[in-house]
Amino acid sequence: MGGKQIKHLTIRLKKLRAVKTWQLFLIFILLLFVSATLLRLDHIKMTNLRSAVLAADKEGNEIVLADALNQLKDFTVSHTVVNIVDDNGDKKLEFGTGVFYLEQSYLTAASEILQKASEAEIDDDNPNGNVYALASAVCRPLAIANGWSWNSPEHIACWQAELAKYPATSAESDTIRVSLPSTELYRREYVSPIWTPSLSGFVILATLILGVVIFIRLLIWICLEITLIIMKNA
Repeated sequence: MGGKQIKHLTIRLKKLRAVKTWQLFLIFILLLFVSATLLRLDHIKMTNLRSAVLAADKEGNEIVLADALNQLKDFTVSHTVVNIVDDNGDKKLEFGTGVFYLEQSYLTAASEILQKASEAEIDDDNPNGNVYALASAVCRPLAIANGWSWNSPEHIACWQAELAKYPATSAESDTIRVSLPSTELYRREYVSPIWTPSLSGFVILATLILGVVIFIRLLIWICLEITLIIMKNA
């Protein structure tokens, strides 16, 4: 009985060795390389689309910006996009675009609000009068002298510095001061699924399946060898 079992185990080992594990391992390495290449290409595509969004934002064309955002979103949610982002000096891996801001859109909106405030009637409750008009009187000449656009970061920073010299003295002034749009309204981030039915997704799936097959083959081979040795020595 023991001889039959040993013969049976020996036949199984021969069948298992028919397809060499090292051959499967070479295929696995090749699939790993292809997977990494496809993931890299998807990352580059996402980066290019995100750059197109920032370029459209800088130009101030809302129609082009909306179209660029849709293209970026559609691509990101339909592909596995691996991204390394900077989190306060620490690098971490994320799936998707990472956080980015429509900076120029925010500056434009903030500038329009400040410009309207500077043209409003003088606030009698504030002893300084219309502080926005005072800030404009300082910042507008500086903008002209330095070539700042009306919605440039330098111009907004000048406004903020000048307004800080005049603390609000009434509820109405406070309301005007806090009416600047929140930067969160211009924050964007599109998250990518860990796996998608795309070319890179199927190659990654094949790589994982082959890796599991190789692991199971090695595990079975080790178990059969150990069992065979035990039975021969019994």
